[in-house]
Amino acid sequence: MPEQETVSKKAEKSLKKTVKKSPERTFPELTEKNAMEFFLHYEKENKENKVRMTTDFGVIDILLFNETKFHRANFIFLTKQNYFKDTQFYRVIDNFMIQAGNSDDRKTARKRRKIGKYLLPKDTKRGFTHERGVISMPSSEIDNPHKLASPYEFFIVQQRGGAHFLDGDYTIFGKVINGMDVVDKIAAVETDEADWPLKNIFIRNVEIIE
Repeated sequence: MPEQETVSKKAEKSLKKTVKKSPERTFPELTEKNAMEFFLHYEKENKENKVRMTTDFGVIDILLFNETKFHRANFIFLTKQNYFKDTQFYRVIDNFMIQAGNSDDRKTARKRRKIGKYLLPKDTKRGFTHERGVISMPSSEIDNPHKLASPYEFFIVQQRGGAHFLDGDYTIFGKVINGMDVVDKIAAVETDEADWPLKNIFIRNVEIIE
């Protein structure tokens, strides 16, 4: 059946063209056992500390603190993995803070599974306090008495005068250097009973600027 064979070969070639190979993994799957060692090496080789976050409401520029090296390295790593792209501001409380880095989209869950499941230790004794404009890392939803940080999420303090009752419990690892007006706009949106904005607010991109 030469005619059938030809059709079969054509179909095979067509399939090969349409199937894209997944990019090779360039980092290990992160776990509780290897994450800290990974970031210990990563922070030495990746010194960037300024990022630009493009949101539905405008641009926010952030300086990441070198003093909190693991948290800076984690944020730079996730930025380079395009993790934050299309995540959302999912908890917004006016005159308090805006929290982001998660989503109800399955793509975000898939990204997390690919990167790994890990937590970061608190690093709260660097002299930073929860002033307006700082970026801090919330505790994981996993029940842990030491309030280990959820590495995929962050919040920005919007409260005028700061939110100092948070000091000592959460790791401050950066601050907004441009775009607090955007933070204020996001904080002012209407939300439901769970503080989720009635209209989703996306992070369209996070890129390294320095």
